[in-house]
Amino acid sequence: MSAIARRPVAVDRLEVRILVDNAVDMLSSTRPSSESELAGFFRRGMRLVGGRCLCCAAHGFACLVTAWRGEARHSVLFDTGPEADILLRNIARLGVDPGTIEGIVLSHGHFDHVGALTEALDAIREANDAAEVPVYVHPGMFRTRAQQMAGGEMVVVEDVPDTQTMRAHGADVVETSQPLVLPGGLFHVSGEIARTTSFERGLPGHFARTSRDAPWESDPLIMDERYLAIDVTGKGLVVLSACSHAGLINVLTDARTNFPETPIHAVIGGFHLSGANEAIIPQTVEALLGFDLSVIAAAHCTGWRALVALAAGLGEGVLDPSVAGKTYQF
Repeated sequence: MSAIARRPVAVDRLEVRILVDNAVDMLSSTRPSSESELAGFFRRGMRLVGGRCLCCAAHGFACLVTAWRGEARHSVLFDTGPEADILLRNIARLGVDPGTIEGIVLSHGHFDHVGALTEALDAIREANDAAEVPVYVHPGMFRTRAQQMAGGEMVVVEDVPDTQTMRAHGADVVETSQPLVLPGGLFHVSGEIARTTSFERGLPGHFARTSRDAPWESDPLIMDERYLAIDVTGKGLVVLSACSHAGLINVLTDARTNFPETPIHAVIGGFHLSGANEAIIPQTVEALLGFDLSVIAAAHCTGWRALVALAAGLGEGVLDPSVAGKTYQF
């Protein structure tokens, strides 16, 4: 199945179910845009709460994105999280039918977003009569990566599965750096994200190499990163930015440039304002005010200091933090 390169159509309704995230929280109150893990379980009929029922957290991100337009319904998996045990356990506990997943969009080539890919493919194909599953990838995501520590040593990051491995597990690999609209016409996958801000400089200390014998090259920009965008009728764009290595403001600016007549309603994902990027939290919060967002669902690599700053700067009526098991509805 191939994607089509044209603008997406607006959807009547959108649901984003968080399958993997760094935290769980079934007790905090939620905004009108979301439903907690516990409320979802109760709505689906659970009346006995125990550890065997609940979702688990892991360092990574994955979500199921489902859109409705008229009688049509389409679902894609956006990233897979770091490993299969957590992803498949949470899918089962949330009552997700893997056979409804029509494709997988990978945001970029880091293990915490791609580590469970092959097992996810196996689970989907077991439920869909072994049909191939489109997997949308950027060709630059397959280099070996590493993070340089303060002392100069390199900590190598686990490689993501290559295209040959993906195909061995039933993937129909769609490899391109260009923007796409997925079959069904409802999901926009961005091209490479333009870097335009003065303060967002990627991931400091990030390196890559093309082979084991090749030298390490500085790679802070991580240009293989892409976002997913959906236009919801009456609300505007919902942007999913799994890690925001490009910088959250660059991501939103790119989305606004590509959809100039559509307001951005919500952003969901990791904003990578932790670690060295804590230094740009004030500039990010100030710049976010210019987008007039209704929902900010901060996830994964955002960091607690950024969450505090986002709540103070934009208000708890806008910030609706993501956790595993939570569902956003637009």
